[in-house]
Amino acid sequence: MNVTQRYNVITVVFVGVLLVMFWSFSYDLNRSDFPKLITLCLGLFGMSFAIFKRLKFNFWILAGITILSRFIFLPTIPNLSQDFYRFIWDGRLLVQGINPYLTTVQTYMESGVFPVAQAQELFAGMGALNASHFTNYPPVNQLCFAIAGWLFPKSIIGSVITLRVIIILADVGILYFGSKLLKALKIPTYNIFWYILNPFVIIELTGNLHFEGVMLFFFIWALYLLQKRHWIVASVLIGLSVSVKLIPLLLLPIFLKYFQKGNEAEVESECENESGILQQLKTIHFPKLLGFYVLIIGTVMLTFAPFLSTEFVSNFSQTIGLWFQNFEFNASVYYIIRWIGFQVVGWNIIGTVGKVLPLVVVFVILFLSVIRRHNTIPQLATGLLFAISAYFLLSTTVHPWYIATPLILCVFTRYRFPVVWSLMVFLSYAAYGDVFRENLWLVALEYVVVIGFALYEIFFFRKRVLSFPRKLESTRIDMP
Repeated sequence: MNVTQRYNVITVVFVGVLLVMFWSFSYDLNRSDFPKLITLCLGLFGMSFAIFKRLKFNFWILAGITILSRFIFLPTIPNLSQDFYRFIWDGRLLVQGINPYLTTVQTYMESGVFPVAQAQELFAGMGALNASHFTNYPPVNQLCFAIAGWLFPKSIIGSVITLRVIIILADVGILYFGSKLLKALKIPTYNIFWYILNPFVIIELTGNLHFEGVMLFFFIWALYLLQKRHWIVASVLIGLSVSVKLIPLLLLPIFLKYFQKGNEAEVESECENESGILQQLKTIHFPKLLGFYVLIIGTVMLTFAPFLSTEFVSNFSQTIGLWFQNFEFNASVYYIIRWIGFQVVGWNIIGTVGKVLPLVVVFVILFLSVIRRHNTIPQLATGLLFAISAYFLLSTTVHPWYIATPLILCVFTRYRFPVVWSLMVFLSYAAYGDVFRENLWLVALEYVVVIGFALYEIFFFRKRVLSFPRKLESTRIDMP
């Protein structure tokens, strides 16, 4: 066996081991078994990285591996999250013409009304906490739930498979538009596999049925169209993205300096000659920028229109407020503030801090929007990356699947700390034992490693270039 054959055999073995570990994760893992969970995560990340290094110039082979890895999860019930039970409930309500935003699941159950098939099973699966609150999933997300409810009105596993297929198709869309955007930017197209091949994305989105992938599909498609200067369609797509998950609303100020007059070279030259912020703001094409924002908000309002009422606004805003003032999980800066609060006043000050931190987040994002240049897509992606990272660092609740957003954005930048975060965030699952209790030492370890790596990249790794050396880039197998 020559060197090439041996290399190929080892690669095939790596792929086989990867698929076996995904099978074990999806079919033979209980969320409370943290030692096994973290061991599998470490093995999956190690195998994925090894395969990526060996095959990064073989686009279609890597793409096939990522799709096959997702199909392993297809007929399984999510084992790390129970949110999908609420998805199915909302979808079945919509199919019957019932507005899911107006009544909690718990209210139905207490009144003895079972408006959907398998109501008691869905109620038990989602848990009392989820069932006691009004739904907070935006309309396009609800449309996905309704498709599952329409196709499988009486089958939980059928609904799960439908939702999973939608999420897989969204990932295929991210692979397609993300690689085309990378190619247009002259960045190696294999960068997209930092996201698509990442075990975190496969487990949290495909496996656990979180719809960040659908949100990011619309968002990455929009970035691709912005690169092509098709900003009208891009704004509609961002509006659809917001209507899957509200997170992109926070990022809208970062687009402020992307809409500048003239071509990129002219803007870059003008900004270098006029260093002041006010001088840079002079280059912004405000009519186009205003049209961009109006179309985004208009698209969002249009998707919400069928549900709008005073009661809806009250219920929806009440539920959103809970995330800032009642819930706390896997936080960083907030936990430090909470500890200080206990030392000073003797109780949990989340009610106060939860009102202040969102204002701090808004200030930070507005600051980033005016202090940095964002007139190219890599600069824009970098601004978006820092903005969303600041938001999560200042949040009271950071569920693992949230990290999908900084992870996809880093693909178009020189930063890789979200890749590290996508591994370290699995430490948060240590909280799910027989009794829910966070291990704050593990939470601290997560953020020390992530923030430390980010600081290293920011201050000590500034000269890393985006593109691969031309002699190697020429061997790359690109999307047609």
